[in-house]
Amino acid sequence: MRQHYEAMPRNEANFVPLSPLSFITRTADLFPDRTAVIYGERRYTWAESYARMRRLASALNGAGLGIGDTVSVIAANTPEMFEAHFGVPMAGCVLNTINTRLEAETISYILENSDCRALIVDTAFAPAVVPALESLPADVRKNIHVVDIRDAKMGDLAPIGSEDYESFIAAGDPDYDWQMPADEWQALALGYTSGTSGRPKGVVYHHRGAYLMSMGTATGWPLPQHPTYLYIVPMFHCNGWCHAWTMTMMAGTLVLIREISAENILGAIDTHRVTHFGGAPIVLSLLVNAPEDMHPKLDYKVKAFTAGAPPPAAILQKMAEMNFEVTHVYGLTETYGHVTQCVWREEWDDLDFDALADLQSRQGVAFPMHEGAAVMNTETGELVPRDGETQGEIVLRGNAVMKGYYKDEAATGAALHDGWFFSGDAAVWHENGYIQIKDRLKDVIISGGENISSVEVEGYLYRHPAVAAAAVVAKSDETWGEVPCAFVELKPGEDVGMEEFLDWCRGQMAGFKRPKHVVFGELPKTSTGKIQKFVLRQRANEG
Repeated sequence: MRQHYEAMPRNEANFVPLSPLSFITRTADLFPDRTAVIYGERRYTWAESYARMRRLASALNGAGLGIGDTVSVIAANTPEMFEAHFGVPMAGCVLNTINTRLEAETISYILENSDCRALIVDTAFAPAVVPALESLPADVRKNIHVVDIRDAKMGDLAPIGSEDYESFIAAGDPDYDWQMPADEWQALALGYTSGTSGRPKGVVYHHRGAYLMSMGTATGWPLPQHPTYLYIVPMFHCNGWCHAWTMTMMAGTLVLIREISAENILGAIDTHRVTHFGGAPIVLSLLVNAPEDMHPKLDYKVKAFTAGAPPPAAILQKMAEMNFEVTHVYGLTETYGHVTQCVWREEWDDLDFDALADLQSRQGVAFPMHEGAAVMNTETGELVPRDGETQGEIVLRGNAVMKGYYKDEAATGAALHDGWFFSGDAAVWHENGYIQIKDRLKDVIISGGENISSVEVEGYLYRHPAVAAAAVVAKSDETWGEVPCAFVELKPGEDVGMEEFLDWCRGQMAGFKRPKHVVFGELPKTSTGKIQKFVLRQRANEG
């Protein structure tokens, strides 16, 4: 009878809140002496990494931080960044990793908007971070405890904060008795994405989502026990696709490199026998275009996830010849990273690379942990037919979907409603259930794996005193996948040269956001004065 089932109580013996923090306790207990992290000459075992994470949690709590307090980190993929993925939430705090390529103005906005209480920062990023801190209101700045990461690789750089990371965690307890979250819905991380607005939005992850994301990644890739993972994806981007937690669950070894280059990547693969990595298509391009004598002679397959603009057939073919097995995945900051994958099908085995390139360019089907990935006609609320032709919007549903946007109920409601997360990406749905993006509803440019808001870039361009109107669209690029292309209409009587304008842009925005091409002239507009971006997209990619 129903009442007998319902009468069974949930208790601590049969219900435990899900959290990726449980992965570190298991791995450090089972494999304390296995290598956890390799970063140049620095190496830590799982026991050593766990002790450093506990010291960090202890030090944060000792500094008066606890549940719900935001700890921001601006760092490259270093051991400290990895440790923060556990140590910060162990303290009950929320981990806010910030893009190291942002300019001071945006960093300042994020620090203030996130209610940052502590900032762990690599001193190499002082040129942007110092002015960001200085521009904060005095009452905001005084509440941010700044701790420096002084990376020996970068030499002896001037300090930003009052103490360094090693001194900070040295005061912490390596045996600190931290507590698992009482509620799996508790905020774990906060990451900012530009989307289509001029100001970035804060995306909130919960413990349950990160736990299940890790489980789904291990199942969907699939991962063996003890993988050797080369961390190319920046850990500030969707928390490194949550792979810091995933690889800990699998008791792997994380190989960290500070600078992304073909030499560093291929050298690490050869030296450490890397088995897995993730990266934007530009990473694949770097590898295939590297000198032949740099290519390692692999007697095993290296498995790679790539996300962003689909790599062309020639690159996929060359990667296969080099013994790399590439899988295309898709996701957003709002979905903890990748939530769909182009799962290989046996019937593709004998196809040529041109045919495969089209199939492998599809965003695919949902990962095992994800409940739904579909294409919807947003006007009718009905799913489109699986005919590969009818276009709609990609909608997603599952535990690996954000809690919402931090302090932005309107944006949260616009993205999460009717049981779905609305991605803003336009796609078709194929007969076998594979999704394929055809265009973007949002004006987002994906360049080298970075999402660039065209509206944000346009906002910068309008600051130029000679600019009457500006529009930014994506232009295809063999190296970066896409780059920003600006169409600029000058005020009457104004005359600005190309190089002069590009030089001006260098002082306004981060390098990856700057237009790589500028076209001057009158912008096409509708009868109501709206700029016709579809016309500009065609112009940008003609020829």
